[in-house]
Amino acid sequence: MSYVDGFVVPVPLKNLAAYRRMAKKAGKVWREYGALDYKEWIGDDVKVGKLTSFPRSVKLKRGETVVFSWIVYKSRSHRDRVNAKVMKDPRLADMMDPKSMPFDGKRLIYGGFKLLIVA
Repeated sequence: MSYVDGFVVPVPLKNLAAYRRMAKKAGKVWREYGALDYKEWIGDDVKVGKLTSFPRSVKLKRGETVVFSWIVYKSRSHRDRVNAKVMKDPRLADMMDPKSMPFDGKRLIYGGFKLLIVA
């Protein structure tokens, strides 16, 4: 059974190139340590809803877009092992500093999900 970490991130358009570079580096490292898949998707049809929506969830500001991403693992225990290695990797140290992130980490939403169905 697989396991997924999912993320919704508000990214300023002016920082999109820096975010893309950061995501490419992160994806490479996660895959090196065993993640099965790593994808990042930029908002294309993410309108602000009346009550809930991706833009509302991250308090999207003018000049920002929403990025939706996920990392796939074999299981939660596999995720925990991979993430423990990733968090110690010196190549990602600069990404862990909130001052150097190309987005507001306080508005990032993330969580781990176990498989419910395969259709």
